[in-house]
Amino acid sequence: DTANAPIFGVDTQGRVNVWNQCAISLVGYSAEEVMGKNLVTEFITDDFKTAVQAVLDQALRGIETANFEFPLMTKGGVRLDVLLNATTRRNEQGNVIGVVGIGQDITAHLAQEREYSKLIDTANAPIFGVDTQGRVNVWNQCAKDLVGYTIDEVMGKKLVEEFITDDFKTAVQAVLDQALSGQETANFEFPLITKAGARIEVLLNATTRRDEQGNVIGVVGIGQDI
Repeated sequence: DTANAPIFGVDTQGRVNVWNQCAISLVGYSAEEVMGKNLVTEFITDDFKTAVQAVLDQALRGIETANFEFPLMTKGGVRLDVLLNATTRRNEQGNVIGVVGIGQDITAHLAQEREYSKLIDTANAPIFGVDTQGRVNVWNQCAKDLVGYTIDEVMGKKLVEEFITDDFKTAVQAVLDQALSGQETANFEFPLITKAGARIEVLLNATTRRDEQGNVIGVVGIGQDI
């Protein structure tokens, strides 16, 4: 009950039987208001009822789910975005008696991500991003206009292998690897081949991208067509 995360539990019928203080504070319903109620039917938005029920059903079969994202409506009618870990609950004999869900309110984080994405997409400079495997996961409007490839054409593709000229593959890969190890690079000049086959010279600033815990999750490159 004193945990610093919203924790709820349901029995094998999906009825709430655990509802800690943090869940009360976050969602606004008291323990008395939720106990014995069907979690999915009463508290999950219609568009996510099926998905949340599936996660609970899996946990009741012993298949646990980590980092499942879904919306929850507060008593005051505010929509919260929650990240859920669903764990199978067993009795002393090992029989499944329900599910315990440990949540994390990521509403502010998602709002920040949306704002970040909006800023990137409307920036007056080509901006791309790659994950730790070098696969493209950010490609803004200016990059699209400059290079000619749409988001759908580049997302998930290996940046160096697919879009960098052979004579610069090693150098660009080294810049990305350095940024992934926390060493950022400014004003690195290299050529990019556009979709139409034209060669353009780009000046790049490569920045390490981290999650909220400070773990490196990729690289963001801000370019300048020179």
